[in-house]
Amino acid sequence: MKKTAVSYIKKHLSNILFVGFVIFLFTPYGLPVRALLIKGVSMVTTRLLPLETDVDERVQIDTYNWELRDASGERVHFKEFENKVVVLNFWATWCPPCIAEMPGFQELHDLYKGKVSFLFVANDETERVKRFMKVKGYSFPVYFQVSARPEALKSNSLPTTYIIDQQGMIVVEKRGAVDWNSSKVHRILDHLLP
Repeated sequence: MKKTAVSYIKKHLSNILFVGFVIFLFTPYGLPVRALLIKGVSMVTTRLLPLETDVDERVQIDTYNWELRDASGERVHFKEFENKVVVLNFWATWCPPCIAEMPGFQELHDLYKGKVSFLFVANDETERVKRFMKVKGYSFPVYFQVSARPEALKSNSLPTTYIIDQQGMIVVEKRGAVDWNSSKVHRILDHLLP
């Protein structure tokens, strides 16, 4: 019986690997594994690549006229965050790079809560986001867009994260997963805080 199973596996190994690859790549079963791999890569790239935008290339927020809704349905205006240091992240529950960076964001939020304003803008259904947050144990503030975001914050990529200084300048604009609870990010935020 053992020889038959082993010979079957040897004979059909390429088919088995192909099915495994398809499951990994195209089904929800592979999502946690993809997120874990992306997290590992993001930790390395965060250390190697610069995060801050060069001073002469920074863009200023053109308007704070942007309406959001929090997870409980209350309207929130972006204007409330003017003259504050803001970490703004666009994400979704179905996005592996977004999932990969969430633990670091939770740690960063826990460290800088009350000093930095955090806005995690979900590109997803409200109930799905609430379930995701509860299952993962995340407590950072989640918002949903009600009106179009300012032109300076337009991106078609998820995740996209911005760090905005008190003058409304975009100090960091990053697409893709990053290790947000790194010493490099801490130095940037510490430098921006009064």
